[in-house]
Amino acid sequence: MKHNTPHIPSIEPHLMPVRFEFTDPKATAVFVAGTFNQWTPEAKALHAAGGGRWFKDTALPPGTYEYRLIVDGHWMADPLAKESVANPFGGRNSVLKVGGPIATATAIIPENKTVKSKQK
Repeated sequence: MKHNTPHIPSIEPHLMPVRFEFTDPKATAVFVAGTFNQWTPEAKALHAAGGGRWFKDTALPPGTYEYRLIVDGHWMADPLAKESVANPFGGRNSVLKVGGPIATATAIIPENKTVKSKQK
């Protein structure tokens, strides 16, 4: 016997596209970790796009998230983030607000700047 079940809309929030971008000609591995992935860097590796540019396209539910970049093993705040908050390790976490048509987190490191932060 066939049962017709009514369509039940998903209670999960709508996902929004997000692109993380980072530029550092000396970087060899770049990750992003934050409240959206339980601070697990391996979960979101950025892809090399050539010329020191890195990116990661993902989708997140609308909301406000804290995150940090991990560049060659060094944790750092996004230097171009519009907002940041203090974290319990004495550093700053970048803030990403997802809710518009497209959210982008962009970081550009000039060629002559070195990344020294080791804080999480």
